[in-house]
Amino acid sequence: MSETERMLSAAREHSRGFDKGDLPPAPTTKVAVLTCMDARIDPAALLGLSEGDAHVIRNAGGVVSDDAIRSLAVSQVLLGTEEVVLIQHTGCGMLAYSEEELTERLEAEAGERPEWPVHAIADLEQSVRDGVAKIASSPFILHRGSVRGFAYEVETGSLRELSGAESS
Repeated sequence: MSETERMLSAAREHSRGFDKGDLPPAPTTKVAVLTCMDARIDPAALLGLSEGDAHVIRNAGGVVSDDAIRSLAVSQVLLGTEEVVLIQHTGCGMLAYSEEELTERLEAEAGERPEWPVHAIADLEQSVRDGVAKIASSPFILHRGSVRGFAYEVETGSLRELSGAESS
């Protein structure tokens, strides 16, 4: 059985006892979390969240790309979130390559250069600070007063708020 088939079986089992169909689309905490897609990060477990509590937006590196801003803007404008939590992490694959190295690797594998930036991360803490600043300066983010940035330590499971990585 493939992993996809195993997951589909789990989804069928999940639906048998499902009782959360009446949850509203707006998160109860009014928080949106932007973090990395890394499988070692479980945002719900880390932050004590349940279904319906927060929007969780994930991408490679947890970078504040144009698409991440788009998702955060929709989260705020259409669904009422008022706080943003940005979490990047140690040991991230986006720290392992430079922008050019990763672009060249993608080109070598796919046969063409991507038309989009890969958003490699040179410095974790600076990336979080820059990300918070980008979110807080976007005209599409209506609630800029509570944007905070953190580094998740995959080695210890701890979350560390970065000084200078908060909006005011």
